[in-house]
Amino acid sequence: MGSDPQYAKWPLLPLAQHVFTLTNPSSSKTSQQTSLKSLQDAITEHKMASFYRYLAHPIEGILNGTGESTSQSAQPIGRKPSAAGIVASRNSIPKVNMPWDEAVYEQLKKENDEELESFSKEEEEAAEKAGDTEVQAARGKRAEFWARVGDKDRAIAAYEEVFEKTGILGTKIDLVLAIIRIGLFYGDKLLVKKQVDRAKALVESGGDWDRRNRLKAYHGLYLLTTRSYNLAAPLLLDSLSTFTSYELCSYSSLVVYAVLAGSVSLKRVDFKSKVVDAPEIKAILGDGEDKLLAISGAISAGPGADEEMKDVSTATPAGAKTAVNLTTLGSEQSDSEIAIDFSPLAQLVGSLYTGSYRSFFGALAAVEVNFLTQDRYLYEHRGWFVREMRLRAYQQLLQSYRVVGLESMANDFGVSVDFLDRDLAKFIAADRIPCTIDRVTGKGIIETNRPDSKNKQYNDVVKQGDQLITKLQKYGQAVRLRGSERA
Repeated sequence: MGSDPQYAKWPLLPLAQHVFTLTNPSSSKTSQQTSLKSLQDAITEHKMASFYRYLAHPIEGILNGTGESTSQSAQPIGRKPSAAGIVASRNSIPKVNMPWDEAVYEQLKKENDEELESFSKEEEEAAEKAGDTEVQAARGKRAEFWARVGDKDRAIAAYEEVFEKTGILGTKIDLVLAIIRIGLFYGDKLLVKKQVDRAKALVESGGDWDRRNRLKAYHGLYLLTTRSYNLAAPLLLDSLSTFTSYELCSYSSLVVYAVLAGSVSLKRVDFKSKVVDAPEIKAILGDGEDKLLAISGAISAGPGADEEMKDVSTATPAGAKTAVNLTTLGSEQSDSEIAIDFSPLAQLVGSLYTGSYRSFFGALAAVEVNFLTQDRYLYEHRGWFVREMRLRAYQQLLQSYRVVGLESMANDFGVSVDFLDRDLAKFIAADRIPCTIDRVTGKGIIETNRPDSKNKQYNDVVKQGDQLITKLQKYGQAVRLRGSERA
């Protein structure tokens, strides 16, 4: 058994989502006002002087809110480079009314200084009268303090100091996970990648079961931010039944991330077993009796998961029951978590698997509006995701036919013939769909060209061989040139 997780509270990742919402042109005025109030309340409650300055200072703040210090507000408006990962807009930040109050900042800073002084006294007393454990505890409090008030650089430095002085593997892993959350908070992908690799090495050297599972969720979320949905999907889906990392995201958010990653990347058989029939997902996306059966374990993905959709009693053997881990369904989640309408996501999954493409396109549009444009981890890749899901639907339909009428396919998807023609043409030109469109005769037909795997392998070998020969020729020329210089 491993020890309980440490350093798991700060920073508060929902605050980064609130900053994103404030700067997101797709967010409603109501949600932006709610996020602004949440930020202001958190800054006051947790005495976040550094974060307040980072956001609202008229010169240095990334939001450049107007306030008392108006004498310098005429300087060019911009943002720090580190703001690129925390705000929605890459090019410009919408005007955000987060006023700067110098008196409030000075009061918060004064309280922070007093708290730091108490930590210093505690560490000195521990060094004189107690042992290394108490000294480390005081240093850990200081590190968590910097993470709490929103000072990225000092928090990382403090965590690293504690890391260097501790010899307990579980504590080391917890410290690295805390640094990963700081990187996720500020959208620092390079920092997160480095620390994820570091945490994986620590876990492989003897980490306990709980921390191994927590790292799985961290790693999956990082891969999601880098558009590696195919790698993120198995990690996020596996985390559903053992999820305890509520400091990272809510369980509802994890379900959204797992379903989206699985929908765009898994093969049809795996999509059926791990998304469509997964009891953890049915417990969230299902409705009525289906949800109740999923929670109780009456239905689950088992040996019959790759079969066609049938009646539950015939598709799944009676012995293959998997009950949902009820501890993941909200006992540790924040009471203030906003209720999520999962119906567009459920419709997306169901319509894709059953081939109801008209409903699928409508659900995809709803998912883009309700999820992709509202979440800071999904927003950056929303266009790519929608494009890949359209491609997946086209591929799924076309692989079943040799010839399809363009108008018939357009009717199936509920789009115009011209839109479908233009959309398919992009994928055909990129070699993503093996087919041709003939619009010379009549209303147009789509003829699929089923690829010959042997010929494809042969062409790949020839292409790679040509590239290798070219590299060897360049290398040989460079070697001869250096040899003649020596002569």
